[in-house]
Amino acid sequence: MTSQGTISATLNGKVALVTGGSRGIGAATALRLAREGADVAVTYVNGKEAAQDVVRAVEALGRRAVALRADSADSAEAAGAVERTAEALGGLDVLVNNAGVGVLGPLENLALADVDRVLAVNVRGVFLASQAAAARMPSGGRIVTIGSCMAQRVPGPGGTLYAMSKSALTGLTKALARELGARGITANIVHPGPVDTDMNPADGPYAADQAALTALGRFGVADEVAEMVAYLTGAAYVTGAEFAVDGGHAA
Repeated sequence: MTSQGTISATLNGKVALVTGGSRGIGAATALRLAREGADVAVTYVNGKEAAQDVVRAVEALGRRAVALRADSADSAEAAGAVERTAEALGGLDVLVNNAGVGVLGPLENLALADVDRVLAVNVRGVFLASQAAAARMPSGGRIVTIGSCMAQRVPGPGGTLYAMSKSALTGLTKALARELGARGITANIVHPGPVDTDMNPADGPYAADQAALTALGRFGVADEVAEMVAYLTGAAYVTGAEFAVDGGHAA
């Protein structure tokens, strides 16, 4: 975990919660927001040590940080992470809905347990965290949700359940923008393409096929997604919008 970079004043004095922030896009986002000046909470389920690494990296930047064990599939824990963040860090200004799971495979092989788990984490958990955050956020609050390039283009079979769950987040984001706009709170969604993480490494067995689906012919890196999230935390006149950070996957 690196801690390079200097702190700007963009989020100075603000508090951010990044769900699923122990690794990959979530960890990169937590560090980027800390470099923008935010104190940061991250949630994790099994990656306690990785989450603590993120905390130490944020603290090395001079910001406060806390790691919270919270399973987004549990309705009480999904909303509770917001309350625990506010208690630990003194409020909440930015919510990044990053936690997610993916179950891929032929439609006929998807079990009810798969459907329930994916929808609980990817949809219900996001809704409940956003609902709890909206109740606490002051004017200028930001909700940024991590979607997927598969919400905009499904290039082949096997992604029905995952694409459905991520597509639901677009509707949620647009509705949140209308619901919260009068309070000066924005809501936007970022759709990453193939990104090099431990869950989907750029040298993995399916990486070449995924890279070939992009216009740039490569995987992205987590920092490239985090850069867009950071932009949206400062964009006061952008809301209800979708942003593809996908190397041209949807082109």
